[in-house]
Order: sequence, then C-alpha cells, then structure tokens
Amino acid sequence: MSAPHAVSAAAVRRKGAGLGLLAWLLGVAFFLPIAWMALTSFHSEADAATNPPSFGAALTLDGYREFFGTGGGASPWPSLINSTVASVASTLFVLLLALPAAYALSVNRVRKWTDVLFFFLSTKMLPVVAGLLPIYLFAKNTDLLDNIWLLVILYTSMNLPIAVWMMQSFLAEVPVAIIEAARVDGARLPTVLARVVAPIALPGIAATALICFIFSWNELLFARVLTGVVAETAPVFLTGFITSQGLFLAKVCAASLVISLPVLAAGFAAQDKLVQGLSLGAVK
Repeated sequence: MSAPHAVSAAAVRRKGAGLGLLAWLLGVAFFLPIAWMALTSFHSEADAATNPPSFGAALTLDGYREFFGTGGGASPWPSLINSTVASVASTLFVLLLALPAAYALSVNRVRKWTDVLFFFLSTKMLPVVAGLLPIYLFAKNTDLLDNIWLLVILYTSMNLPIAVWMMQSFLAEVPVAIIEAARVDGARLPTVLARVVAPIALPGIAATALICFIFSWNELLFARVLTGVVAETAPVFLTGFITSQGLFLAKVCAASLVISLPVLAAGFAAQDKLVQGLSLGAVK
C-alpha cells in the first residue's frame, strides 16, 4: 500500500473512532436524566431532597407504593388505561386514514400533490393553545367534556397531518411495477393497500405508528383542560403530585418512570423498524 493510501485509511479510521466516541457521549448524555430519575425514585423523600444528592442512600420502594395508591392515595390504573385507549385507538385511526391518503399522494398522485402536502403540514403551524377555547366550547355544548373518545378524535386529527407527510415518503419507495401487477391480476384498492403496499412499507408504517403513539401518550394540554375524573390520562394524573404541600421528588420520579415505561418499551421493541423506516429513501 502506498503512503498516501495508508495515510488516507488511517484518517478514515480516526474519523470513524471520533464519530463513534461522539455518539457514545451523546447517548450517555441522553441516558443520564433517565438513570438519575430511576435512582431517585428508589430513595426516600428525605434522601431525594438532599443537595448535593446522596448516591449511597438506602433504596426503598416507598415512592412506588405511594404512586400505586397502597398508602391510601388515588389509584393510577384508570388514568393509565385511559392513556392506553386514547393513544392506541388514535394511532390505529391515523394509520387507517393516512395510508390511503399517502397512497394517493405518492403512487396515484393527485394534481398539485405538493400543495396538498404543504397544506397538511401547515395545519401543524397553528399553536395548539389557539384552538383550545373553540374546542372546549364545542365539547361543552356537545356534552363531550371528560370523554375519552373526544381525546381520541383530537389526537387523530392532530397526528394525521404528520403521519400523511411521513408515509408519503415511505410509500414513494414502493415499486410501481408490483402495484401494477396486482391491478392486472384484478386486485382492488383495499387489497392493494393491505396485501401489497402495507407489507413493503411496513418499517415506515411502524415508525409512523410509534411517533403518533408517543405524541398521543405525552399530550397534556388538551387532556388537562378537557378531562376531569372519568377520562383523566396519565400525564394529567402525574401533575396531581405537585401540590401546595410541596414537591415530593421521590414519588414524582417513581410516577414519571412508570408513566414513561410504555413509551420506552414501545421504542425499544420497535427500534429496528424505527431506524429502518426513518432511513427509507435516504440512500438511493
């Protein structure tokens, strides 16, 4: 190997090692707050409130007992169930609506399809709080306050534009020849979407579903204003731990960790599909 090639290979290896080290540092930086929250959740309130924090403090499950209501407090299960229903149902509705819309914008392209995409994305530019009062008045006049299905409708409408935008780019990678072959064989549009397009674009669909689920699970503003007792979601339940009596750090960390687990578990389980879906079309 000539000297210039050897220097070039060494430079590439150093650059790769530097990027790898940077990625590890960023990963640790993002993981530290979660690790800190998990450790604090196993401390007593007295140990959690010390400054500087005590790393060697005794571990206890008191924060989790308080969260799950074993000490006489409110049970979190209704709120967790409400969040699950709202997030899962809205995500399913988004996928059912976004798939044919993205198909029309990517495979069977309508006229001025780029303008349609921009319109979808422009709906996300309105500040959420700007639509809060009209939606509240509508819910009040239609007796939908404190109704979990109102949140399902809202989360579906909020996530649909970004889902159509994402899935349009994913479905654009589906070979048109396969779709045309299915049509020649007599397949109708529902069959083409379900048996041809969906399996090929599955990584992109999974990535879209995961992002919509996370957005729905973490939504607080509408859930806080439009729900009360019956349809209270997990983030709203979490805000109830901040009272006039003070901030109980260990209990709040325990509650935050439990409420974050579904999102963390879904992201971990679908990480391969997420990376594959988000990278679709990046390399031709």
